[in-house]
Amino acid sequence: MIGVVLAAGAGRRLRPYTDTLPKALVPVDGETTVLDIALSNFAASDLRDVAIVVGYAADAVRERQADLESRYGVRLELVFNDKAEIWNNAYSLWCARDVLAEGALLVNGDTVHPVGVERVLLERHAQADRADDGIVLALDTRKQLAEEEMKVVLDEQGHVSRITKLMDPAEAAGEYIGATLIEAHAVPPLVDALQATFDRDPQLYYEDGYQHLATGGFRIGHVPLPEGTEWVEVDNHDDLAKARTIACRY
Repeated sequence: MIGVVLAAGAGRRLRPYTDTLPKALVPVDGETTVLDIALSNFAASDLRDVAIVVGYAADAVRERQADLESRYGVRLELVFNDKAEIWNNAYSLWCARDVLAEGALLVNGDTVHPVGVERVLLERHAQADRADDGIVLALDTRKQLAEEEMKVVLDEQGHVSRITKLMDPAEAAGEYIGATLIEAHAVPPLVDALQATFDRDPQLYYEDGYQHLATGGFRIGHVPLPEGTEWVEVDNHDDLAKARTIACRY
C-alpha cells in the first residue's frame, strides 16, 4: 500500500499565494505546507512510498522533491496531470491509476488534518472482517454542514449511498474530509468508474466516481474521525486562516 496526494489544482481562490505555487505548497505553519503535513502523516503511519499527482505549477513540487524525501524519509513519485487547469479531479485521480494497483491511502492536497485520520483508516485496513469494503471514507460526523461541503448519506449498514455537495445538509450523516482507504481489489472498478465519470463530464469530482460505484452496488464504507480531530479544507483565505490556527497544534 502507498500514500497518494492529489496536488494538481490551481487553487485560484488562494491568490496571490497560488500565483506561482500549487495549493498544496501554501504554508500553514511557518514554512510548513499542506504537503509537508500530508507527507509527515504518511511517514508516521509507515507509508514510505508516496505518489503525488501534480499539474498546475508542477515544477514547484519537483524542485522540492529531494528535500521532501530527505526530510520525511519517503520515496516520492510524481504523476503528471496534463489537464489539471481545465478538468476536475476525477481525471486527476484516474491519472494515478497505475500507482494504485497495490492499494492506497489517498489524501487531498488541500486538507489539513492530523495523523489520527491516517491511523483510523489503516486500522480499518487491518480488520480482515471488513476487507470487503474496498473503499473506506473518513467522515466528520459532528460538523454542522452547509452548502459547500462534500456530504455523505449512509445506508442502514453504514455504507455510502450518496456523496455529493448537492443535497440538503440535514439529510447527510457527515462530511467526507478528503481521505480514503482504497484496497487493491477496489482499484479496477474505481478506475473504470473514474473514467466513466470524466467521460460524462470533465468537471466532475472523483467523489462522483464513488457515487457511480455506490449506485452500481459497490460497498463503500466509512470511519468517523477520532473525537476532537481538528481539520480544515483550505479553499480560500478564511480557510487558510483557520488552518494556521490548528496546524501548529499537530
